[in-house]
Amino acid sequence: MEETRLCSWTVCRSIFAIFQWWSFNVAVIIMNKWIFQKLDFKFPLTVSCIHFICSSIGAYVVINVLKVKPLITVEPEDRWRRIFPMSFVFCMNIVLGNVSLRYIPVSFMQTIKSFTPATTVILQWMVWRKYFDWRIWASLVPIVGGILLTSVTELSFNVLGFCAALFGCLATSTKTILAESLLHGYKFDSINTVYYMAPFATMILAVPALLLEGAGVLEWIQTTPSLISSFIIIIGSGVMAFCLNFSIFYVIHSTTAVTFNVAGNLKVAFAVAFSWMIFKNPISAMNALGCAVTLVGCTFYGYVRHRLPNQLPGTPRTPRTPRSRLEMTPLVNDKIDDKV
Repeated sequence: MEETRLCSWTVCRSIFAIFQWWSFNVAVIIMNKWIFQKLDFKFPLTVSCIHFICSSIGAYVVINVLKVKPLITVEPEDRWRRIFPMSFVFCMNIVLGNVSLRYIPVSFMQTIKSFTPATTVILQWMVWRKYFDWRIWASLVPIVGGILLTSVTELSFNVLGFCAALFGCLATSTKTILAESLLHGYKFDSINTVYYMAPFATMILAVPALLLEGAGVLEWIQTTPSLISSFIIIIGSGVMAFCLNFSIFYVIHSTTAVTFNVAGNLKVAFAVAFSWMIFKNPISAMNALGCAVTLVGCTFYGYVRHRLPNQLPGTPRTPRTPRSRLEMTPLVNDKIDDKV
């Protein structure tokens, strides 16, 4: 009886974790698109900077005020040598995602973001000479094919938005690959990661946002009739962005790797459908087919990665964190530990 009750609670917790993750993720995407399209606030750098400020404040409150998670102490030298590079990639990832939302529909942007597994494998193979089983490469075929089909048949195609989303996949892959190697020795969770990375990201982005978009933001403030409600929506998107980071931590600890992968792909489908109902962007039958093929490929990729060993015997591995100044010069090292 106790085992049945425990099993039911585990299932319920997993379902709740997945749905709250979906809710925050879709809310951030829809709110950002609403800001760019409906509020005519066409300043992705400023939106990203507001997100980082809200995330910094939220992480501080969760750790130092609410005491939900203990603070992981990081040496000052490691903050600049390890966390700052990660913050830069983290910043580029968020900015490119917002830039892509500025120019292309949510459905197209989300489909391109599904290309991330392919860019991760290709980066590891080209830069770090890590070799993969043929089934890994085979699982990328439907992902790439679906992206190509979606791009060719996209009715609202925009080159800048497409390139921003594609380079966003590259930034996401780079962040994923470097995370464990750069933060080697620190058992980071998502809240502590945001606690240390968000202030750096704000610092990196504040000056470019002020120089490139400051005048436009001032003009928008002067010409917007419903300024207070618009400001609430923009700040609300930043709060949702922080909640999304917190929800990722919860869902990872409440589900298995396979469930997380499948739920992520279903989340993309949910976001595409929900955004279409709100923004009514045109989607052709072939475009929808390309999106479906991509999601199936991502699911198959996650299944193959879960079933195969993390590393084939005798193959080069992803580099660990440099342990001395001599090792910091060559990023690629023959004697390296696999932490991916």
